[in-house]
Amino acid sequence: MKSRGIYETPGGTILLNAHLDIETFTMDKEVRRIKQGLGIKFSELVYNGFWYSPECDFVRHCIAKSQENVEGKVQLSVFKGQVYILGRESAKSLYNKELVSMDVQGDYDPCDASGFIRINAVRLREHHRLQGFSTTKQ
Repeated sequence: MKSRGIYETPGGTILLNAHLDIETFTMDKEVRRIKQGLGIKFSELVYNGFWYSPECDFVRHCIAKSQENVEGKVQLSVFKGQVYILGRESAKSLYNKELVSMDVQGDYDPCDASGFIRINAVRLREHHRLQGFSTTKQ
């Protein structure tokens, strides 16, 4: 039997907002996009009773893998049913001031803007930097 009731979970709403915010700070944008699609599939599987199915197991493992670097603190405020993010911090933040600088002294070379592939490689170099791999050009 399925219920068509309305459920309110203010604590869950606060936690979800904080978690999604720290994900944007610590998770690669393409991984986050894939994870969002998997979240929809996961909710469909659970709703339809397929918790123990192989496909649900696969989706759970993918989502868990996406969360490996998601950690940090989120400061927020709640007012009249709304959640407002005031700030965040994480040791695993993807933000790198030198990488996004347009200065000559920065790690970003303005010549990289000449090609789509090289621009897209910026996020991959940053991923490898965080994983401890060398980012030197070959």
